[in-house]
Amino acid sequence: MPIAARAKTVRTTLIAFAAAGMTAAVLTGCDAKSTPTLEPSAESRQVTVVGEGQVQGTPDTLTINASMEFLGSDATTAMNQTNERQQAVIDGLTGLGIDSSDIATTAADLQPQYGSDSTSISSYRATNSINVKVRDLEKASDTIGLIVSTGGNATRINSISYSIEDDSQLVRDARARAFEDAKDRAGQYAELSGLGLGKVISISESAGSVPPIPVQAPRALEAAVPLEPGQQTVGFSVTVIWELT
Repeated sequence: MPIAARAKTVRTTLIAFAAAGMTAAVLTGCDAKSTPTLEPSAESRQVTVVGEGQVQGTPDTLTINASMEFLGSDATTAMNQTNERQQAVIDGLTGLGIDSSDIATTAADLQPQYGSDSTSISSYRATNSINVKVRDLEKASDTIGLIVSTGGNATRINSISYSIEDDSQLVRDARARAFEDAKDRAGQYAELSGLGLGKVISISESAGSVPPIPVQAPRALEAAVPLEPGQQTVGFSVTVIWELT
């Protein structure tokens, strides 16, 4: 082969390799730029805490659920006796100073009672129940005594419970304590992590109010019933997410 032709072939090969090298360099540069450097985002710098807050108040209302119950040979007799006795109780309560709006019927029930063969009806049981709200706690014991003495053996004291009629201020105080507790916890975590406490991202709460205080129904019906309202707790639990800065 002529020398000139061989030189031309070598030069062409070198140019091809140089072009391939440039292409590889460009591709390598693109790959390097396409891989991002991971930096902590603001959204990842958060702290979630749960705060608790409770306050106590003295109950100012007593609610009594009382029933009159009669067993009669027929439905009409049982129902009439029950209704008459309950009406006498209601009249007595209003005479004691209980407002009629604080007396509410909660149940009126009539059920057949079966004999030993479980098929034939032997009698009828009628029940009439009311809720009585006593706002003057000085009258609480007298109210129970009146219900029992008027109803006699037909009386059933189903439940007695204390409550706070208006607990709105207690709720506000409990909510404030829960939030301050959450903020204190979040601040401590921020300090421990070497960051600052930023803005609030979200707040969610759940009520933790203690239900009305139940009181055992009286057993000694002839005696005055000793009653003490005690204390009632209103509580809240709040979950707060803060930004860490």
